[in-house]
Amino acid sequence: MSGADSRLVLLGNAIVDLVMRVPALPERGGDVVATDTTFVTGGGFNVLAAARRLGLPAVYAGGHGSGPFADRVRADLAREGIEVLLPPLPDTDTGFCVALVDDDGERTFATSLGAEARLTGADAAVVLASLRPGDLVQISGYGLAHPAGGPVLAGLIAQLPPDVRGFLDPGPLVSEIPGDVLRVALARCDWLSCNQREGRLMTGLDDAPATAAALAARLGPGTGVLVRADAAGCWLVRPGGEPVHVPGRQVTAVDSNGAGDAHTGAFLALLGGGLDPLDAVRGANAAAAFAVTRRGPATGPTRRELLGFLDGDASAAPALRSVLGAGPVPPGPLGLLG
Repeated sequence: MSGADSRLVLLGNAIVDLVMRVPALPERGGDVVATDTTFVTGGGFNVLAAARRLGLPAVYAGGHGSGPFADRVRADLAREGIEVLLPPLPDTDTGFCVALVDDDGERTFATSLGAEARLTGADAAVVLASLRPGDLVQISGYGLAHPAGGPVLAGLIAQLPPDVRGFLDPGPLVSEIPGDVLRVALARCDWLSCNQREGRLMTGLDDAPATAAALAARLGPGTGVLVRADAAGCWLVRPGGEPVHVPGRQVTAVDSNGAGDAHTGAFLALLGGGLDPLDAVRGANAAAAFAVTRRGPATGPTRRELLGFLDGDASAAPALRSVLGAGPVPPGPLGLLG
C-alpha cells in the first residue's frame, strides 16, 4: 500500500540537541570556545520532519517526559503537524544531546538519556494497537541500544503485523546494540539504511558496494539495503537485487548534522508516495544534499524546495517530479512549507 494509506510511525527518540559550532574539536583534556550555540529538537524528529515536509503523515511513537526539554519537543512536533501517540511520563524530562559541529561541517555527539529511553510493555501495546495497514515503521538504533528500552522495543518489532513495512536505521550506536536485540530488528526489517561507518561496523568492510552486497546477503532476498556515502550518493540494493550506485549532488556543505535523517525521511516519504526505490533514492540524495547547505539538524526540504533543487537534473525522473508536485501542502513551521 502507498500514498494515502501510508503513515510514517517512528519507533525512536525525539530529543533536544544543544548544537555548538566550534573551529575544531579540542584535544583530550582541552577546551574550545563555541562560535555559536543553539537549542533545537533533534533525534528522530529530523526524520519525521523530513518526511512530513514532503507530504507523508507522521506519528511519533516514542517516549517523552515532563519538563522544559519535553515541552520544546512537543511544540516542534505540533508545529510540523506530527501526531504524538504516547502520554508524557510525569517524573522525568526528555533527554538531550550535545552536538559539536566543526568548520568542516562534521559533527560529534554526546547524549544524555531521559524519558525517551523508558519504553514499557504497556507503551508497546499502545503502539501495536495504533498501527494501520500500509504504515511505514521506522526503527531507530538509538532506541535499540538503550539497556532498558531496547529489549522492549525488540519485542514490539517482533510483533509488527505483516501489512506494515519496517525500516531500520542502526545509527552510530550500532556496535552498542545487544546482539539478540539487533537480530530481531534485522529479521523483521524490509529495508536497512546506514552510512559507511555503520556498515563497516556491521560487516568489517570498507568498500561501500561490498558493504551493501554483504548486508543484502545477510538479510536475505526480501530486504532492501541503502548504504549512504555522503557526497558520493548512495548504494542501493533492491530486494533480491544487486548493488546499484545512485550518484549524489555536489554542493558546498555548511552543516552535515541531520543529513542522514533528511535522506531517510525523504526516502520514506517518496516510497510511501508510491515511487520505485531507485527514484525514491534519487529524491533522497537530493534532499540530503539540500539539507547540508542549511545550518541546523532539521533542514530537509519542502516539496517546492526539492522540486526547485532538482531543476536541470536529467536523472530526476518524471515520476519523482509528479509525486513532489501532487497533493495538498502539509502544515509546517512558520507557514514556510509548500
